Amino acid sequence: MNLTVIDHPLARHYITVLRNQETRPEEFRAAARSLTYTLILEATARLPLREHNVQTPLEVTRGWSIGDVVAIAVLRAGLGMLDAALDLMPNVKVGFAGVQRDEETAMPQEYYSKFPNLEKASVLVLEPMLATGGSLSWAVGKAKESGAKDITALCVVTAPEGVKHMYNEHPDVRIVAATHDRELNDKAYILPGLGDMGDRLFGTLG
Repeated sequence: MNLTVIDHPLARHYITVLRNQETRPEEFRAAARSLTYTLILEATARLPLREHNVQTPLEVTRGWSIGDVVAIAVLRAGLGMLDAALDLMPNVKVGFAGVQRDEETAMPQEYYSKFPNLEKASVLVLEPMLATGGSLSWAVGKAKESGAKDITALCVVTAPEGVKHMYNEHPDVRIVAATHDRELNDKAYILPGLGDMGDRLFGTLG
C-alpha cells in the first residue's frame, strides 16, 4: 500500500476543526495550514541532504541542507496547503496544476499547468481531497511528463476509491494523509469528509 496516515494528536485536532461545519473560513484556513505542517514533516522525512561545514560563533561544525524541492499546488484547494510549504521550506519552488471536477461525470478537467524544472527535485503534490483520484492522478501524470521521478502526494482526506486509483495508476507515488475516510457518496464526495475544501477555504459556499 502506498498510503501513510499520520497518527499525531495535532493532526487529529486539526482534522476535527476542518470537519466541523461551524468552522468559519478564516479558522478553516488556519487549521488547514497548521495541519499541513504535520503532513510536510512526515512527507519530507526521507529528503536527501547535502552535507557541508558551517561556522558557529565558537567553531566550525558539520551541517546539512536539503536538496531541490518543488511543491505543486492542485488548484484551487491545494492553495490552502501552500503557505505551510513556503513557511517550512523557504527555498522551495512552486508549480501549479489547474484542474476542476466535472460535476456530472466527476472526471477531472484541465485548465492550467505550469511547473519549474522537476528532473532532479523532490516533488510534493498538494491535493487536499483524494476522492476518486482523477485530479491527483492527472497532476502526477503531468509532473512525470515534466521529468519528475520522486513524487509524494500530501492529502488532508483520502477515500479508498482514490487510494486504489492512485495505486493502479501511480504505484510509485507515496501518499501522506491526515485521515483515511470510509467511502464516497453517489456524488463522489468523501464520507464523512469535510465538504468542498475549496469552497470552505475561500468562503464560496452557497
